[in-house]
Amino acid sequence: MSDFLLQLGQNAQARRVIKALGLPVPIPQSLARARGPWEERPLADRTIVLGGLGTGRMAAPLARMLAEAGADPVVIGDGAALAAFQAPGEAFGRPARAAQLGELPADKVHGVVFDASELAEPAALRALYEHFHALAPKLAANGRAVVIGRPTATARGAVEAATRAALEGFVRSLAKELGKRGATAQLLVVDDGAEDRAAGVLRFVLSPRSAFVTAQPIHVSLTAAGKAVTGGVRSLEGKVALVTGAARGIGEATAQLLSAEGAHVVCLDRPDDDALVSKVARDLGGSVLLVDITAADAPAKIAAELKQRHGGVDIVVHNAGVTRDKTIGNMSAEQWEQAVDINLGAVTRITTALLGGVLRDGGRIVCLSSVAGIAGNVGQTNYAASKSGIIGYVEKLAPELAPRGITVNAIAPGFIETRLTAAIPVMIREAGRRLSALGQGGLPQDVGEAICFLSQPAAVGVTGNTLRVCGGALIGA
Repeated sequence: MSDFLLQLGQNAQARRVIKALGLPVPIPQSLARARGPWEERPLADRTIVLGGLGTGRMAAPLARMLAEAGADPVVIGDGAALAAFQAPGEAFGRPARAAQLGELPADKVHGVVFDASELAEPAALRALYEHFHALAPKLAANGRAVVIGRPTATARGAVEAATRAALEGFVRSLAKELGKRGATAQLLVVDDGAEDRAAGVLRFVLSPRSAFVTAQPIHVSLTAAGKAVTGGVRSLEGKVALVTGAARGIGEATAQLLSAEGAHVVCLDRPDDDALVSKVARDLGGSVLLVDITAADAPAKIAAELKQRHGGVDIVVHNAGVTRDKTIGNMSAEQWEQAVDINLGAVTRITTALLGGVLRDGGRIVCLSSVAGIAGNVGQTNYAASKSGIIGYVEKLAPELAPRGITVNAIAPGFIETRLTAAIPVMIREAGRRLSALGQGGLPQDVGEAICFLSQPAAVGVTGNTLRVCGGALIGA
């Protein structure tokens, strides 16, 4: 089902007429999405303006990442802040420029980054205001804004904790202001010592691959064992990935993206979807695994298949799921059981089986939650319970698997344009599309991009997180 307002907005004349007439029609900005596999220089020729660096520890890893990714950095501040950019700039032919807020480039900028990791009292937040006060109007359509902070849990007192916590409210509000331009805002909460790991995450959120991710706090830690990397081409070469529910929609898009990064994808779906999932696997050069994940022998069967045919698995994407919507008084026990067992019970049982010598060290587990699991929905007590359960599951499992270098995360999609949302009554569907900072629904590709990122070595610092891919939905946390 096409989005009429999004199509209308792509017509420049129509946009001018609507604006001239003063009509209260929310025309969303078409999002610039990536095409094909990850590039070596995903930020090529993009102007990224950075502030707040001072003598902070984020400067060096940021300088290396931006130079490697092909960006044109502009550093606000004195020579001390610029010094970290000199060597990487010379090595990659991308020298950084120094500037003051009063002498910014005349052209629009593609990215605005502020390092707030050293702010310790409320008065210091003035620097955050001044940076974005000057630069937010210069941010281009589909631009990126990022604030870097520290966890409140490690603050040296209540005042510093309050200052750190203020960053989340700022970023969530900024995302809603920027959304009408298709621009996004994120908060990276970086543990002390995890600065090198944050660079790889920043590379993702500054790129077109994060087009439908906004207003998100992303925690970057040293929890999982492993080496910090910033990115790379075909970074999943030689890896084996299992994607459940791979026949269509988000599962199909995820399988395609993982394959494009070099992974051999095992496409799992129900025996009834043999024709569809076989075509997906055939197009990717992957494998087919036909299993009803609710069957009693499904975990053992999946584990045996992965071990015997592929020697194990490196990436597990739990995407398969169902809705069985009814208000609680009208919901049958069977509808409750189906939603909870498929969306949550099967995930836990299969994961337990794979942890018994099938999932390799350094592996990745990504589970599909939902914004409904965070905010709830009328008629979805079963679905919301299962998806909220996923969030608790990854939070607890992540530290348990961290010594093996295995990360565990959840993705919580918002309104995504699929065959399921196409069947929603038109007025409800329109509300679902518009009730977000970006004012439109996402695509299966958007969810797949986030899953693919979390599956890569560059995401070693992200574990136990729930990342919303919802366009900055106005419901939920």
